[in-house]
Amino acid sequence: MRSAPTPKPSIQRTDHQTQPPGSPRAAAPLAGLDGVPWSDIQDSTGSAAAIPRLLRKVARGDAETARTALGDLRKRICQYGFVVEQATAATVPFLWELAQRPQVSCRAQIIQLLKNIADARQWETTATAYPKLLNHRENPVVWERAARQAVRARRDGLERLLAEDDTEITRATTELARTLGD
Repeated sequence: MRSAPTPKPSIQRTDHQTQPPGSPRAAAPLAGLDGVPWSDIQDSTGSAAAIPRLLRKVARGDAETARTALGDLRKRICQYGFVVEQATAATVPFLWELAQRPQVSCRAQIIQLLKNIADARQWETTATAYPKLLNHRENPVVWERAARQAVRARRDGLERLLAEDDTEITRATTELARTLGD
């Protein structure tokens, strides 16, 4: 059983862009990543401290490295494609950023992961049958709702992704938009 308390993960990024797009600061991938208290929150393996390393590999790795890192990340924040964790909501804004970056090789898979997170209802469904789940100090229903809200909060990026020339990206984005009701 996990022992970390359940702080409300922020769905807001800590790096507010004040410079125009194209400036060195705006171009820096994953700015604000180190501002998240990853070691204080949990993923499916325990401490979420490895998530920044995985996100950086997705952002900067060659296609195989990025795909492998995304697979590892998926297991940590959306296990089996439908079980979210405490760290999921904090990870979502960075996934949205990576999905928008043309140099990231696995963008369609990132969008699919966002769709899986937006679809996640495992803990809510379980709590319907076992309401005592809601009384636990670690409340995975709260994690699930926060993760879905984090995906919704960034959905303004859908239009740009739908305008892409890559059919795999537009197909994944269309599925995500359908899930979000947009």
